[in-house]
Amino acid sequence: MDAKTQKSELTRTAIVGAAMDLASAEGLDAITLQAVATRLGLSKSGVFSRVGSREALQKAVIEEFGRRFLADVFVPAMQKPKGLARLDEIVSRWIVRTRDVETETGCIYTAGAFEFDDREGELRDLLVAEVTRWRAALRRTVLQAIETGELRPDTDPAQLVSEINGLIMSLLHDARFLRDPHAADRAQLTWQRLLAGYRA
Repeated sequence: MDAKTQKSELTRTAIVGAAMDLASAEGLDAITLQAVATRLGLSKSGVFSRVGSREALQKAVIEEFGRRFLADVFVPAMQKPKGLARLDEIVSRWIVRTRDVETETGCIYTAGAFEFDDREGELRDLLVAEVTRWRAALRRTVLQAIETGELRPDTDPAQLVSEINGLIMSLLHDARFLRDPHAADRAQLTWQRLLAGYRA
């Protein structure tokens, strides 16, 4: 990669990062090329030349959030053996990320769900696809724990995934809105109790 290309990539990364900050603070609708340009001291045309339209930038933010989320939560857990150890690692990492990241910045998946729940369009479709992909990966992990005999054979994977998601949403509410410093500890305890009910 030559210096010019590298600089362009770094600038694009900064643009997406600034747009993520805007989305975290004010929602995906707050992202505009001008707002990001102003934050970075760039021209609007300079932002456009690197990311394209406003909608393209909004999509880039959703995709980057997904990449970061998977890198923090899912990818490291793949080092654990298939089954309960991997599932427990995923949920534990999700709780830690929610405590350390989303409590400060908000969750684009959760906030986006409320922002776009009554709208149609490509941004909603992308958010749904990202969340559905993540839930499918979590469901596969639950199925593997059933196959290894560590979770009860009558476990409904979709039900358990829904309960895990509810646990995380409750954590985000209590940590971010109520500013409860013990919310993550309570979430971890809730997860262990939930898990105990599903163990074989």
